[in-house]
Amino acid sequence: MSRIDPVCVLGAGSWGTSLGLLLARRGIPVRLRERTEELATEMETARENRNFLPGFRFPDPLHVMYDMQRALDGCRFAVLAVPSQVLPEVLELVPAERGTGPIWVIATKGLDERTGERMSTLVARRWPEARIAVLAGPSLAREVAAGQPTTVLSAAREVEIAEAVRDRFHGPTFRVYTSDDPVGVEVGTALKNVVALAAGIAEGMGLGANAHGALLTRGLAEITRLGAALGANRETFLGLAGVGDLVTTCSSPLSRNRSLGEAIGRGTAPEAARKAMDQVAEGVPTTRSAVRLARRHGVEMPIATQVHRILFEGIPPGEALRELMERPPKAEEAAG
Repeated sequence: MSRIDPVCVLGAGSWGTSLGLLLARRGIPVRLRERTEELATEMETARENRNFLPGFRFPDPLHVMYDMQRALDGCRFAVLAVPSQVLPEVLELVPAERGTGPIWVIATKGLDERTGERMSTLVARRWPEARIAVLAGPSLAREVAAGQPTTVLSAAREVEIAEAVRDRFHGPTFRVYTSDDPVGVEVGTALKNVVALAAGIAEGMGLGANAHGALLTRGLAEITRLGAALGANRETFLGLAGVGDLVTTCSSPLSRNRSLGEAIGRGTAPEAARKAMDQVAEGVPTTRSAVRLARRHGVEMPIATQVHRILFEGIPPGEALRELMERPPKAEEAAG
């Protein structure tokens, strides 16, 4: 039997753990890197992620590690599944000689809060010769961990890299398509969290199905406009990384961003709602990035702008709704 190269997953939250489970169940050795030595030891001993994915037993090929060098040793694929806010410091921890060894699989769903850059851009800046792919699509962590049918994209500019990632992750419950538009895939999977916050706020306010449908539709238009300004293919947003991820994240009670939005819509202050969550809602920092990018590129994003005002400027959701509804009417194809 031929040796199977291990896969390193950097980030032992719910998403990183679910990807580790997915691979390990197929007999692929997985090194799940946890950022604290104490938690790494606890998870390895318990054979379970009790904090983020309780109830899912680790298969034998999955091991939790703290030491970065050891986790990456001999790996052909290194998966980045940490929150976007900490990805730059995680990259700094990677030994310089390891940067161009594995194929980097971007599973982080967000934009850099300070610069608005995509995660793959941060990796490419650190290691210009790095091989990079994006793994994204409608993929709630708990459903992946439970073995529910899931379909995602492996996106890279080089087809052989996209196909290599596809072949490693594709399995009986995890179907992987390829794409040559990593820009669109990263933008879509990041900005859908902003719309999910809006959808959750509307749900918390009890605004009904009409409002939900309108937010998803107009939210997709905003994502597409900004994505196109950043160099993405508009058709990407009609696929898994656009409509697919958007509908899933805005509709499921398992979505952290939708859940956070619901709490805000019911009257909880945004900061208090964030503190009450035990995981990161990527839509919050991404909202800030999206609004900055929209201003920089002259793109109109009224939904993202009102979410930004609710989160960071203290306006009540009711006032944000009124401002959205009282905007001058336009033809749909010209509407911002």
